[in-house]
Amino acid sequence: MSNITRRRALGVAAGAAGAAAGIALAGSAVADAPRPAAPAAGPTSFDEVYQGRRVKGGPSGGGHHGGHHGGHHGGGYSVTIDGEELHVMQNADGTWISVINHYEPVATPKALARAAVRELQGAPLVPLTLS
Repeated sequence: MSNITRRRALGVAAGAAGAAAGIALAGSAVADAPRPAAPAAGPTSFDEVYQGRRVKGGPSGGGHHGGHHGGHHGGGYSVTIDGEELHVMQNADGTWISVINHYEPVATPKALARAAVRELQGAPLVPLTLS
């Protein structure tokens, strides 16, 4: 015979029932929690002079490399510094990176352009050739 008592068996059953009820209530609270608003349509356009450099950004029509900038490469968004294209990419988490600061993601393409200008330290942006 086992050493389990009726009191112990009832205690275990009551604990399991209480845990199940708690999980159900927690699930209900999560289901009823307010959901965040849908993300905006995309980053806004910008055109400014930053540290003496003309930086521009806005939606693009697919880029000039046969649609290279569509999809995950910038999501159809183009950034230029003094008229030269800065190749950009939007990460899955919504942050942005470029060939200049690939390991330093930023929140917006405008912040990305400014970070690239700072990193260039006055040097010209050399066109990236893709082969």
